[in-house]
Amino acid sequence: MTQAGRARVAVIPARGGSKRVPRKNVRLMSGRPLVAWAVLTALSAHHVDRVVVSTDDAEVAEAALAAGAEVPFVRSADLSDDHTPLVPVVADAVERLGLDRDDAVCCIYPTAIGLLPEDIDAGAVLLDETAASYVVGVVRYGHPVQRALAQGDDGLLEMVDPSLALVRTQDLPPRWHDAGQLVWGRAGAWLDRTPVLTAARGLELPAWRAIDLDTEDDWVRAELLRPLIAVERLGYPASDPEPKETA
Repeated sequence: MTQAGRARVAVIPARGGSKRVPRKNVRLMSGRPLVAWAVLTALSAHHVDRVVVSTDDAEVAEAALAAGAEVPFVRSADLSDDHTPLVPVVADAVERLGLDRDDAVCCIYPTAIGLLPEDIDAGAVLLDETAASYVVGVVRYGHPVQRALAQGDDGLLEMVDPSLALVRTQDLPPRWHDAGQLVWGRAGAWLDRTPVLTAARGLELPAWRAIDLDTEDDWVRAELLRPLIAVERLGYPASDPEPKETA
């Protein structure tokens, strides 16, 4: 069902500090600052009315504005350190934007270089169809996590759950993990600081596109995969999908 009259806002939290990949939100990825790719993807989605970047950093704000996002406020320092969780940052944006509790807010990670507009739209539709507070992008584990191994201090391996040693992998139920790509939520849930994974439906995303940028190796992988992701974009109208060359 479609929720008529409800605003749909994308919020991209992109602070200036980053320890493992310094300044990654403004680092160039295929000719654009990283945050710009998230902005352009959100602008291309049919189920997004506004794209807002929450940042504490002037350079990030400049890159976001150049890509077409709104940057209507400066995020406070106490919500911009290494230990600040996601929900308070999005709740802060919801409060500052004066959104209604029934509005829908999609948090898009600035590092979600493999996210497509149709992923955002699919999450919006699922949120409309469910009573859950959130819809979270998830990825299925490639191998049954129930068969996980631990390594002792002596270097020897042992099964975390030995009772499953003789169970065939095809007989074990699938498991998923948070892909770190997007979270759709009702504005009221964000405002109430409802923990995301206690009241969420999962939107399964292809594992190969669920790229997280925590290390330099991740960055190299993203640069190698981005041209393939750009090809997949061709099936979906995108706003300015490639950087323009200037004379």
